[in-house]
Amino acid sequence: MALRPDLAKIAELVPEGTRVLDVGCGEGELMEVLRRERHVDVRGLEIDPELVERCVSRGLSVVQGDADRDLADYPDASYDVAILSQTLQTAERPDYMLDQLLRIGQTAFVSFPNFAYWRMRFALLFKGRMPVTRHLPVSWYETQNIHHVTVDDFRQLIADKGVTVEGSWFFAGGREIGGGNANWRAEHAVFQLSR
Repeated sequence: MALRPDLAKIAELVPEGTRVLDVGCGEGELMEVLRRERHVDVRGLEIDPELVERCVSRGLSVVQGDADRDLADYPDASYDVAILSQTLQTAERPDYMLDQLLRIGQTAFVSFPNFAYWRMRFALLFKGRMPVTRHLPVSWYETQNIHHVTVDDFRQLIADKGVTVEGSWFFAGGREIGGGNANWRAEHAVFQLSR
């Protein structure tokens, strides 16, 4: 099974032999690749008990927990890398979660859907309704998203927090695109961050 483009980019960038925490790890696809191909000591935190069970049945080290509350219990600098993929927009306080990631890990990878993507803008403009896309395949009332973040919103948040951007990558149509005009061209974004 191929990884989503944002996860494949993160897997490529995580240094071999590091300790990694994957927050909101889902079914553990990224964890499995990191363990097998990058020889990483990877742990997961997932809120959905069924997904935790699937991870554990695959031999992955995952605990059930709510990142909005439970990240505060992790010690400072307990991981080399903290990953938050497609979960930031579901957090009660994305700013707080970002602080926790950068406290727990020396480096953080954050990926999120860009709600300023041009297809979403057009759907709102011409149809007057929240878009349903292949990456956001449910209606607005079914989605877990509670914050609609854009690339520029995220850039402003990390600038306000004094966070260092080690790298950023953008994706549309399942492939990587350049960073120019990413706020309207990118469907998804990945940022590598540090303090």
